[in-house]
Amino acid sequence: MIATLKILWNSLKMAMQELRVNKLRTFLSLLGITIGIFCIIFVYTLTGSLETNIRSSLNELGEDVIYVQKWPWGGGGEYAWWKYMNRPEPEYKELKLVEDKVQGAGFSAFGFDVGGKKVEYGDDYMDGVSMVNVSQDFNQIQQLQIMDGRYFANAESNSGANVAILGATIWDGLFGSAEAALGKTVKILGRDVKVIGVMKKKGESMVGVANYDNAVIVPYKFGRTLIDERRNGNTYILVKAKQGVTLEQLKDELKGVMRAAHRLRPTQEDDFALNEITTTNQNLTAMFAGINLGGGFIAFFALLVGGFGIANIMFVTVKERTNIIGLKKAIGAKRGIILLEFLLEAISLCLMGGIIGLLLVLLVATLISNFTSFQVILTVGNVVLGLVISAMVGMISGFIPAYTASKLDPVVAIRSN
Repeated sequence: MIATLKILWNSLKMAMQELRVNKLRTFLSLLGITIGIFCIIFVYTLTGSLETNIRSSLNELGEDVIYVQKWPWGGGGEYAWWKYMNRPEPEYKELKLVEDKVQGAGFSAFGFDVGGKKVEYGDDYMDGVSMVNVSQDFNQIQQLQIMDGRYFANAESNSGANVAILGATIWDGLFGSAEAALGKTVKILGRDVKVIGVMKKKGESMVGVANYDNAVIVPYKFGRTLIDERRNGNTYILVKAKQGVTLEQLKDELKGVMRAAHRLRPTQEDDFALNEITTTNQNLTAMFAGINLGGGFIAFFALLVGGFGIANIMFVTVKERTNIIGLKKAIGAKRGIILLEFLLEAISLCLMGGIIGLLLVLLVATLISNFTSFQVILTVGNVVLGLVISAMVGMISGFIPAYTASKLDPVVAIRSN
């Protein structure tokens, strides 16, 4: 056993020496594998990071939340907008029905959003602000991340008090710091509003949802005194499931309550949408599976070219070392040792190319993360996958040359030039 290990170690050292001596040949051999590994791992890294960022943005909407809305979220197939446009908008009075009759509801809230508004403080102002008008339990359903101050009290929500919570872009632009914003009075659509809370900066969402940086949140009953939600707001009812209640159970209850509220006959279609994150996540899974399959198919051809390059180099190596193989077999080296020796050389060559490819992926991922807002992360799983693929390509492409070397007749091999 020790003798075998020594032979393999010496063979590996000889292989490394050959790689150093024939630098151009080594470079050309590594190039194919490097490109192949770079392609496949970069595709998986990029799509994996994109999927993680999108799912993270979507999950902020709540994995256990149903959105009662006029418009269904798109997700494959034909989108019958002409049918949806005539649907009624959800109304505030329907929130009470949901709270009273949907047993599976933990928290419920009503709201509507309107963009393009102006928030003023003295001579300064922020334009293009999104005004989010919500009822009391909205903070129990959505992740607002209030860093200073507080959410609306029950009395403030019920009376429609003129109070507000500012997003990071708003308080930073008007006051410079969160502490300076608290307790100040700003103007929204000409009305004085007291700032009772400020939110953490979240950054831009990958899918443009749940980004409150450029938003001002006010109680619904105050917001409706400034804006007619029937004409300007896309209203919605958010319903968070109780502990132990599945989304399907919650959806069934909501469907029954909403159909009764809208007085729909059994033969009539729903005139409302019950949207949920899980459906979107399922669509994402299918979409990214297709992207990864396409990327893997393209990378397969790059690896195929690299594998043929490695096989060609190994055939040349066997030819150059034929007499050395004959000497080894003459002094007792077994066929298995010769086979393993050349397999190790091919695998080592491919692993070197794979490592270079992974380093290139890491370099590109770092550059993208540093110079854009999109974070690309090379995971340990993708590193392991790259090394495993490299080793497999080396084993497959090096097997036939290694097998040819192991079958050589020692007498004929020694006499060869």
